[in-house]
Amino acid sequence: DRSRGPARHKPWQARCLNVARRRFALDHNFPQPVLAALTDVLPMAELVSVRDIDPAYADLDDWELLRELHRDHRGWDGLITNDDAMLSLAREMTVLDQTGLTLVVAKGEGHNPIRAVGVLLCHLGHICHHTKPGTAQIWRLRVAQKTPSWLPTTSKKSQRRPGPRCQSSSQTTDFQTWSFGVGRAQPSFAVS
Repeated sequence: DRSRGPARHKPWQARCLNVARRRFALDHNFPQPVLAALTDVLPMAELVSVRDIDPAYADLDDWELLRELHRDHRGWDGLITNDDAMLSLAREMTVLDQTGLTLVVAKGEGHNPIRAVGVLLCHLGHICHHTKPGTAQIWRLRVAQKTPSWLPTTSKKSQRRPGPRCQSSSQTTDFQTWSFGVGRAQPSFAVS
């Protein structure tokens, strides 16, 4: 039997292993079942529904919830919600400052909870890395529809790069790329 040597991690896992694991409460309006299915790929954070912490917490005002999370013996780093109205309430912001918790407001377009989960997943590792216990922070995460950017047919990049040429019946090839912040959609075209 040969020894395999040290355990190897995928690149994203190696980056996550260097981040202290954070514990966040999910507000009652956040879609917890979707995130529960992803717990294996979220090594940087423990996300627990407010109802699972204490069923009575779901009925508290936001400022009371922040206070109780701060008092809880399990050591919560903050609260994740998709309710941005909380940001304009003086009492909630005062309690947030006094408790030193992190507030993450993941706002989906049109109050879409799936988009809110998506934007949270994009930023969660960065938030965990920059969360400092005892220092109040607010993270405002938003989803916005993007408009396409047009790539001119005679761009300087295409002139410098040798390779296949695009064909079109009109002798001009216009295509668009959509930048989503996570990746880029690739156009399809005929290659000669």
